[in-house]
Amino acid sequence: MNHYETIIPASSHWSLRLRRGTQITLTDLEGGANVGMVFYNPENLLERYNAPDTLKCQHTFKLTKGHCLYSDMGRIFASIIEDSLGWHETVCGNSHPSHIEKWGKRDYQTDRNDWLQNGHDAMLVEMAKYGLTQADLCANLNLFSKVTTDAEGNMALANNHSPAGSQVTLRFEMDTLVILHTCPHPLSVASEYPRTPVKLLLEKAAPVADDDLCKNARPENLRGFANNALYYFGQEA
Repeated sequence: MNHYETIIPASSHWSLRLRRGTQITLTDLEGGANVGMVFYNPENLLERYNAPDTLKCQHTFKLTKGHCLYSDMGRIFASIIEDSLGWHETVCGNSHPSHIEKWGKRDYQTDRNDWLQNGHDAMLVEMAKYGLTQADLCANLNLFSKVTTDAEGNMALANNHSPAGSQVTLRFEMDTLVILHTCPHPLSVASEYPRTPVKLLLEKAAPVADDDLCKNARPENLRGFANNALYYFGQEA
């Protein structure tokens, strides 16, 4: 198999263990998508995505092409190698049941596929497949979403940030357990529950070159790649 492609429906969740040297391209099919995503080391589930270190060591608040996504062990799970938007956020977390109630409470037992899923519960469903619980939840990415602040520092979700066809590509530098959902952003003020499907494409990534943008964007990233190389010392790439 040279590639794998699927549509992640709106208000859904998905997970897979990805090998280093592979990449995911996500496409916002209809505009206005939000993809909540977290990473874990499948060989040691205590190692997981670290949002504060990801932002701090790269001197940024937003995520885009050239940025690396760090674990809490100083290693790099993935690099953002392509991005048509220029802004993805990783500070607002997941939507919760209380956020969804503004659209009218619905449950699966009554409404089946028309129920209103939230990001928190969607992630827990996928995490349970790997023995992970709520105690293992960490701050997540919200791909395709941008937040703005006012003079008092209050955050709001930017409207119409992601047009239909927007894409972001993540190249995986470690074997990584990827867990994601397509539920609304926690700051969404949409009048109706957002239902935004996303296309997912898995491919083999090109080898990391010496002049790779993500690797060389910050001195910290060079150290992160060195930490990865040490972690896989003695193993073939």
